[in-house]
Amino acid sequence: MHGVAADCIGARMRSSSYAASMRFGLDVAQQRVSWAELVSRVQFAEELGFDGAWGFDHFQPMYGEGPGETFEGMTTLAALTGMTSRIRLGLLVTGVTYRHPSVLASQALTIDHASGGRLDLSLGAAWFDKEHTELGIPFPSTSERFDLLEDALEIVTRLFTGDVVSYQGRNVSLRDAQLRPLPVQRPHPPIWIGGSGPRRTLPLVARYADVWHAWGSPNSLRETNERLDELTVAAGRDPASIMRASSLSLDDLDTARKHAAKWRDAGYGYLVCGWPEAGRSQIEEFARDVLPEFAD
Repeated sequence: MHGVAADCIGARMRSSSYAASMRFGLDVAQQRVSWAELVSRVQFAEELGFDGAWGFDHFQPMYGEGPGETFEGMTTLAALTGMTSRIRLGLLVTGVTYRHPSVLASQALTIDHASGGRLDLSLGAAWFDKEHTELGIPFPSTSERFDLLEDALEIVTRLFTGDVVSYQGRNVSLRDAQLRPLPVQRPHPPIWIGGSGPRRTLPLVARYADVWHAWGSPNSLRETNERLDELTVAAGRDPASIMRASSLSLDDLDTARKHAAKWRDAGYGYLVCGWPEAGRSQIEEFARDVLPEFAD
C-alpha cells in the first residue's frame, strides 16, 4: 500500500463520518410495478426505518420481456415528496443523457425544497442504448457521455451556489446563468457518483462526490478504494469527506448480516438493499432483526 493511501485510509477510518453505524437504503425495484405499488413500497421503506428509498432513471423496463409500467424518475421523486415525511429520496442513478444539466439542476432544486431537504442526487453517464435509440434520445459514445457527465457535475454544482456563473464545457456551457432559490441542503444535495473506472469515473468522484457507490466486495474494491483516496488528496479534498457505499442482497438474511458487517468494518457507511425475491416479509425480517445491529 502506498504511504499516501495508508495515511488517507487511516484518517478516513478514524473520521466521525465512518463510525460503526451503517445507513441502509432500499431499492424499491421501480420497473414493472403500478404507481400505487411504487408509492406503497416507498412508504413501506419509510415505516421500517430505512434511511433512503431508491428508484431508477429509465423510460422502459431494463429487464424482462415485453412492455411494462415505467414512470419517469425525477417527476416520480417530486410526487413522492408529498407522500413521505422522513425518508430520503433518490435515483440510482440519474442518466445525464436524458436532461440538459441546467434542467436537471432546476429539477433537483425543486425536489430538494418540496422534500424539505431529502434529495440525494446520484449522477451517471447512462448506458441503456436501447431506450435511447427507440425513443429518439441521442446516445453519444462512451467518451462523449463521460464528457457530458463532467459538464453536468460542474454545471449543477455551480448553479447550486445561487450566484451568477459561467462555464465553458465540452458539450454544455453556461453564460451568466443563475438559478434560485438556494438549496435547502447546503452547499447542495449530496452528490452520488457510481462506478470504479480508473480513467474517468474515479477522478470525477474525487473532485465532486459526497458519496461513492461501487459494486463488488470490500476485498475486490480495496485497491480501487486506495486509489480514490490518493486522487481525493490530489484534488485537495479530505478522503473522509466522501462516504463509501455499496449494495446488499437481502435474499439470505444471514449472508446479508455477515456482508453488512464486512462493509462496515472496511469503512463503508451506506448500503443500498435490493428488493428480495421473497418480497415484503423478507424486508420486514431484515428491518426487525438486522438493522438494529448496525444502528448508532
